[in-house]
Amino acid sequence: MKLDGERLAALFTTLCEIDSPSRRESRVAAFLRDLFAREFQEAMVSEDQSGAATGSDSGNLLVRFEGALPLAPVFFCCHMDTVQPGEGVRVRRGGALFTSGGETVLGGDDKSGIAALIEVMRTLRDASQPHGPVEFVFTTCEEIGLLGAKHFDPSRLRASMGYALDSTGTNQVIIGAPAANKIEATIKGLAAHAGLNPEKGIDAIRLAAAAVAAMPLGRLDEESTANVGLISGGTATNIVPEAVSIKGEVRSHDEAKLEQYTRRMEGLFTDVVAGWRDPAGLITARPSLAFEVYRDYPALRLTREDEVVRRVEAASGRLGRQLSHIVSGGGSDANIFNGYGLKTAILGTGMQKVHTTSEQISLDDMLQTAALVYMLIS
Repeated sequence: MKLDGERLAALFTTLCEIDSPSRRESRVAAFLRDLFAREFQEAMVSEDQSGAATGSDSGNLLVRFEGALPLAPVFFCCHMDTVQPGEGVRVRRGGALFTSGGETVLGGDDKSGIAALIEVMRTLRDASQPHGPVEFVFTTCEEIGLLGAKHFDPSRLRASMGYALDSTGTNQVIIGAPAANKIEATIKGLAAHAGLNPEKGIDAIRLAAAAVAAMPLGRLDEESTANVGLISGGTATNIVPEAVSIKGEVRSHDEAKLEQYTRRMEGLFTDVVAGWRDPAGLITARPSLAFEVYRDYPALRLTREDEVVRRVEAASGRLGRQLSHIVSGGGSDANIFNGYGLKTAILGTGMQKVHTTSEQISLDDMLQTAALVYMLIS
């Protein structure tokens, strides 16, 4: 195995400097289609029509290599989009460490995974080394709700197990991640002039504040978290606010707890709205509540007995490494693929300080990731 570090570094830099914020992944998708067409005539590349549902200017890409070794097919998943600020990225390299110029994210989340996969295939090609059947899924809109994966047709895959290259750290495999519900509560009150007759208004923001203040938020227990992240409402400082919208989430590794905490949040909003009283006796209207729950993604639950975990442990062992088994609090495309019945573990690429302008990654970590992928398919 002779991975070419400088070739990997050059490809990674090129990928990072192609703008691909969520819903605008077409440029990096075109680059990847052209690369596989030029360098790998045996690769079958297809793009789905998911853009119509996700709002992206690109679909998800599927790249298939038939392979010559009698191994069970495996797929690898990376997302093409980046968070903002992610336009006009200029990669800076100091030795083996890559950063951005400081005004944008770097984009190693998740272009480090894409670059590692391509370097593996180039290395196998150059050495005329046979490999097993492998598929790459490059998704869109991961950063804004895993939308590309949610609109990917899993029947297009031949593999029934895979790995998402989308995490910090190396030499670890993520085998657990929570399910999540998104919640949206809309409270409607009654507008009134805040200076002339505030007694005739129903303050929707005040009602929402009472409900949020009563909520258990943050870490609820060892398996569950909750957060209120967006609040919007009101029209002007001199108007009693008529409406307010509150958006949040609940996550848990336990489905019963997820339901329990979600319904508790709903109950607090319901109780606050139902308990409203008009102290002045001037209002005949009452406030109302609309509470909606959306399943964001299912849980990821693997054991060390699952073939997808055993396979990566064996590959790591051949490299003389020992993997840590991690249960994470985040969600990723792997949650969606597991929900399709495709056993999918998450592997790190070494990315650090992701989603910030201080994001960084080392070439050594990307090479470690590439070596593990090489062992998984060769």
